[in-house]
Amino acid sequence: MKLTAKQISAAINGELFASSSLQDFTVSEIITDSRTFFGGTNAAFFALSGPVFNGHNYIAQLRKKGVQLFIVSNKNFIDNKAGYILVKDTIVALQQLAAYNRNRFSQPVIGITGSNGKTIVKEWLYDLLSTEFKIVRSPKSYNSQVGVPLSALLIDNQYDLALLEAGISEPNEMEKLAPIVRPNIGILTNIGDAHQENFRSMEEKLSEKLKLFTGAKKLVFRSDRFYSENIAEFCLQNDIEPINWSLKNNDAAIRFKCKIKTTTTEIEARINDVNYSFSIPFTDDSAIENACHCFATLIALKKNPKDFPAQFSKLQPVAMRLEIKQGINNCLLINDYYNSDLNSLSIALSVLKQQAAISHLFKHVILSDIQQTGIETEELYSKVNQLLQEWGINKLTGIGKDLYQHQHIFEMECEFYANRSEFEKQFVRSNYSSSAILIKGARQFELEKISALLQQKAHQTVLEINLNALIHNLNTFRKLLKPETKIMVMVKAFSYGSGDVEIAMLLQHQNVDYLAVAVADEGVQLRNAGINIPILVMNPEHDSFQNIIDFNLEPNIYSLQLLQQFSKVVIEFGINNFPIHIKIDTGMNRLGLKTKKEIEEVIAFTKNNKHLKIQSVFSHLAGSDEAELDDFTQEQFLRYADLSALIENAFPYKINKHILNSAGIERFPQHQMDMVRLGIGLYGISQTGLSLQQISTLKTTVSQVKTVNTNETVGYNRKGKIKYQSRVAVVPMGYADGINRRLGNGLGSALVNGQEARIIGNICMDMLMLDVTNLEVNPGDSVEIFGPNISISKVAQLLETIPYEILTGISQRVKRVYLQE
Repeated sequence: MKLTAKQISAAINGELFASSSLQDFTVSEIITDSRTFFGGTNAAFFALSGPVFNGHNYIAQLRKKGVQLFIVSNKNFIDNKAGYILVKDTIVALQQLAAYNRNRFSQPVIGITGSNGKTIVKEWLYDLLSTEFKIVRSPKSYNSQVGVPLSALLIDNQYDLALLEAGISEPNEMEKLAPIVRPNIGILTNIGDAHQENFRSMEEKLSEKLKLFTGAKKLVFRSDRFYSENIAEFCLQNDIEPINWSLKNNDAAIRFKCKIKTTTTEIEARINDVNYSFSIPFTDDSAIENACHCFATLIALKKNPKDFPAQFSKLQPVAMRLEIKQGINNCLLINDYYNSDLNSLSIALSVLKQQAAISHLFKHVILSDIQQTGIETEELYSKVNQLLQEWGINKLTGIGKDLYQHQHIFEMECEFYANRSEFEKQFVRSNYSSSAILIKGARQFELEKISALLQQKAHQTVLEINLNALIHNLNTFRKLLKPETKIMVMVKAFSYGSGDVEIAMLLQHQNVDYLAVAVADEGVQLRNAGINIPILVMNPEHDSFQNIIDFNLEPNIYSLQLLQQFSKVVIEFGINNFPIHIKIDTGMNRLGLKTKKEIEEVIAFTKNNKHLKIQSVFSHLAGSDEAELDDFTQEQFLRYADLSALIENAFPYKINKHILNSAGIERFPQHQMDMVRLGIGLYGISQTGLSLQQISTLKTTVSQVKTVNTNETVGYNRKGKIKYQSRVAVVPMGYADGINRRLGNGLGSALVNGQEARIIGNICMDMLMLDVTNLEVNPGDSVEIFGPNISISKVAQLLETIPYEILTGISQRVKRVYLQE
């Protein structure tokens, strides 16, 4: 946004206190949280106040960071050090400004509300429509009284469609949000029991939510719900075109039929006697309902449904507020102790079932009393019992007096405790093994303390892998590709240091087409862990042929000799059409067939060999990440096209072609062909500035802090010379963990409690020392070697190397911890 202080003051009916120069000061950023602002001169801060916080207390701090304009509701904070706008209520003022900004622009807005599914529908619509529209959407789940205005303030002329979600928890809230969103098309996802305690009935909640759509032209909703007649009447009264759909009702405008398969759902839509079909890579009821909402919205936008099947088939899971961690005794923990209602319980149970199925784990739910549903307790826990049975839960542990008093309702193995403390007193570690454990409940029960008891205690030095970031990176690259282009992901070398099985499991769940490993042993390990998608072995050796065949791996064939050797073994097994991949050397001068003669020999040997079938022919780019080598890269493309055509034309069946690596996907997407190979990009390294997220954080804790006097030294060979009395923090991480020794003696640094500290002296095998003079540091404080604040690329630059070396160099003795929301 570009508004002056004077314009903002007028828009929010405020009283402006500012010098003449500041009155014309142009604001381009609105902030409401001082913790997320790190500096700038064109920001305005709304000092929001609530029952547990007061934004006015952070004004002085933000002035030091460069903020010049503050919107306040307390006149006592106004001085001559900055510009101020005085209002009665800063939250109301923020909403007024957002409504003003919404009215400045005429592009269509899709408004989404409901009890569940708002964020998923919003994100899926973004994925479906982003190739055609420039879309602005609510960040994450910004659907509150503050989140909605912050979302609407993002609207400007660069976008031609907005997707905004709005949520309410009590009456009279939606009428504050409706002028901000003012949707042209509305979507009502559903009405559930969340926050029901604040409403007299479901009908009242429905009536409140419908206020968002009073001025809309069209409204998308499911018509086979108990409240559909109320919605139809609302549409009639407000001259809104209903875009209603159903999985049961033949009278709906859109009638869906579903056929659930193993990992996908085939959906058929019938509109005015015309049938349309598409598939989604999900099988649960909520995903099907969300997909139907999205399809109906395409109809509301007058889009041809025949243009979207490929996009539907590539829809991705949207990150949930769940945290998945390794537990004790081969347990898996699913932490969801931030909300408590029937709908979110159902969602969490579906995740529990999915995670338990991967490793065939016992399904155990630790559940607190469910509050704020507005349902009588007997009926509530009868519904909970029914849900637990539907999802095949093996055991329930109930925490809270309501569950304790209603334990007679539950029809499975159970145990109940009046409170968390009673559970902790009777906790026995050995009672928990080989289980997927969902820990679910309201904040006040502090179930995170139960999670701490069950969480696997590892060495304090860990490499945290953010699986949500990895999914984000995968989807970012997917958006650069055609829907039909396959993706092979490189998981060799311990998945670039990030862990093999865990990463492969996630990628399989994300529906990638191929995995690639360096040697057969890596592939065997993945097969033993339950990975069943195709796996390419890049460096097959003669001694590994038995495992390649036994475990259904696919070898890279890079010479006639290797082809002949492998064929001989396949023939001995009596196997036909065993998949192989042909590697062409187009200039890398590593493995591969380099000449036309070599390729013709391979063709001649394979053409009438019924025991082998060529799955793909590929090559590798030597300098796709360097612009100065683009001429050579283009030569590689031409050479690959000529040589691969010889193979492609020699066989009657389809052979996949691929040459692009991560940098190639970014810089030469026109050469994506049938498949691409995604490697370092998945782990957060971009060559062109893609909005990738770093997935890895190497962290530890301070072991000891000591004072070192002038003229003393630190570490081996007395390299760490002390010029004045200093404080030194000893950190339990060294070159045996993968910390390059060259980072010592002041070259490298770490972040201690958010404060940068230089490495002093030589790095030891198991320890390094940090100069923390003038910093507030104590034993046990967190230390980041690289992560959100110190990028792997920065560390690589210091060492004059590449990020690959940093990632793959982290020792396997460093515990990998996987985080997923």
